[in-house]
Amino acid sequence: MKSLPLILRDIRIEHTLFALPFAVMSAFIAAGGMPETRILALIVIALFFARSAAMAFNRLADARFDAANPRTAKRPLASKKADSASYIVFIAVSSAAFCITAWYINRITFMLSPAALGVVFLYSYTKRFTPYSHFFLGFALSLAPIGAWVAVTGEITAVPLLLGTAVIFWLVGLDIIYSCQDLDHDKSAGLYSIPSRFGIERALRISYAAHIFMVIFLLLSSIFAPRLGAVYIAGVILTAALLWYEHSLVKPDDLTKVNEAFFNVNGVISVGLMIFT
Repeated sequence: MKSLPLILRDIRIEHTLFALPFAVMSAFIAAGGMPETRILALIVIALFFARSAAMAFNRLADARFDAANPRTAKRPLASKKADSASYIVFIAVSSAAFCITAWYINRITFMLSPAALGVVFLYSYTKRFTPYSHFFLGFALSLAPIGAWVAVTGEITAVPLLLGTAVIFWLVGLDIIYSCQDLDHDKSAGLYSIPSRFGIERALRISYAAHIFMVIFLLLSSIFAPRLGAVYIAGVILTAALLWYEHSLVKPDDLTKVNEAFFNVNGVISVGLMIFT
């Protein structure tokens, strides 16, 4: 497929880093230590294919909006450097690979895999009818730690739900910051977001509150998982400090450091928290 390199660059394959650490965290906590190597590898592979399918689907669904947005106009589909058929094939192959990988993990993960794909695909349309699409994106990403827990244990308990909720609020906070860049475009295109609904200043306050809730749920996770001791708590404190730094970079009248806040700081947060866990 000639378009494959373009698609891989377009979906920013390296940003799998955002979801992967939370899945690995969940797997280690579920196993009470090092998970079975085979299961851990399958979790990573499944996450890779699920995210690839979701991101390519998002690009396909949003192609006409991306073409009208100066920030995204150079994306392959928006600029017609790649065709829709290539993306459809890529989505189909990635989705099938995800379901097959889930089948190799256990019966429950395989049965839930189509529903997981449905959730991550549906997100792409939520901006058309609700300003709270950020929460749906957070829910989609929260399936990473929940799915990893099911992969290791075959069941769902309080811990993965708490971790998943922390991920929801983390994503809500960072996605609000990122979407501040598209305020004018969203309004002109009839798309919804918290910044377009409430304005940038109030949106940044909501983002800050979401990250406070993230820290709270990370701390609650340690109550239900006794093995998470002082080192984990230190990781949560470091996370809180990095979140504060992230918010110090972005001001209602100065969005020039949004990309630094979104990509760099949050990459450190996710990997750092995984290491401490």
